[in-house]
Amino acid sequence: MLRALIAALLSAPLALGPAAAQDWPSRQINAIVPLGAGSASDIIARVVMEQVGKQLGQNVIVENRPGAGGTIGANMVAKAAPDGYTVLVYGALASAHALYSKLPYDTLNDLVPVISLGQQPLVIVSAPAKGYKTLGDLIAAGKAKPGALNYTTAGVGSASHFGAERLRASAGFEAQHIPFKGASEAVTDVIAGRSDFSVQLTSTTVPQIREGALTALAVSAHKRIALLPDVPTTIEAGLSAESVYPFYTGVYLPAKTPHEIIEKLHRETMKALEEPAVKARLVTLGVEPLPLSQADFAKFVRDDIEANVALVKAAKIPTQ
Repeated sequence: MLRALIAALLSAPLALGPAAAQDWPSRQINAIVPLGAGSASDIIARVVMEQVGKQLGQNVIVENRPGAGGTIGANMVAKAAPDGYTVLVYGALASAHALYSKLPYDTLNDLVPVISLGQQPLVIVSAPAKGYKTLGDLIAAGKAKPGALNYTTAGVGSASHFGAERLRASAGFEAQHIPFKGASEAVTDVIAGRSDFSVQLTSTTVPQIREGALTALAVSAHKRIALLPDVPTTIEAGLSAESVYPFYTGVYLPAKTPHEIIEKLHRETMKALEEPAVKARLVTLGVEPLPLSQADFAKFVRDDIEANVALVKAAKIPTQ
C-alpha cells in the first residue's frame, strides 16, 4: 500500500506535465524585456507579442526589467518556472555572455532559444564633410594613417561597439573608440564632424541620412535592406562575411520548458510575424526578417555567442 502511494506521488508530476503543456496558455503570459521602455527590444516585443496574445487568446504583458546590461531581466526568466508563462525578449543575450564574466545564470543551459523576431542591420555612417563616398574610402584612410581615425558608439559592449570592432577587424585598420552613453549622442558627434564614423542602427541614422546630415557608406548585412536599398553591404564593398555583425531580437524560455510549449510559441510567433500590420510596423523599425526553425535559431544563438566571445578577446574589450 505504502509502495503504491509513493509510486503514485512520484508519477503525479510527470502525468500533469503533458496535460499542462497541452492546455497552455490558460492564463496571462509575461514577456520580460531586460531593457528600458523605448529600446529596440521593447518596441519590437510590444509589436509582435501583442499579436501573439491575440492568436493565443491570452494577454501577453510586456514588462521592462532593465539593469546590469540586461542581465537582471534575463536572470529573472532563467530562474522562472519552466511553464511557458514567463518569456524573455532580448537583443543582447550573446554579447552579455561575452561581456560579463560572472553572470547569475548559465546562458547556454538555463535558457532555450525559441525564435528570432528579426535582425536590425547596422549602418556605417560618416559626415559628408569628411569626404568619404564609399566604405572603401574610409578603410583606405584608416590604413593610410593607423590609429588616426576615431569612431563613436552607444557605449562599451553596445551593438554599435561590437559592430564597429567587427568591421575594423575584418577590414584590417586601427581606429580609436569614443564611447557615449547613448546612440543619439554618438550620432550627433559624427554629424558635427568631431568623429570620423559610427556603426549604428537604422532607427538612429536613417532620418539623418535622408536629410543629408549623414553619408551611409555601407550596411552590416548579408543583403541590402528595405530602408536603404541603394546602400551596398559590407560584403558588396569587398569585405568578408565576418564583417557583418548580426544584431537581432530573440524570444527565449526557461530551460526544461516542455517541448510542446516551445513549439507552440514558435509556431504562433512565426504566424504573428507574417501578419501584414506587424510586418509593416517592423519594416519602419528597420527590422529585417530572420525566419528560422527553433532548432536553427538555437544553433544561430550558440554560434553568435562563440563569435562574440572571440571578438571580445581579439578586440580586448574589457569584461565585467
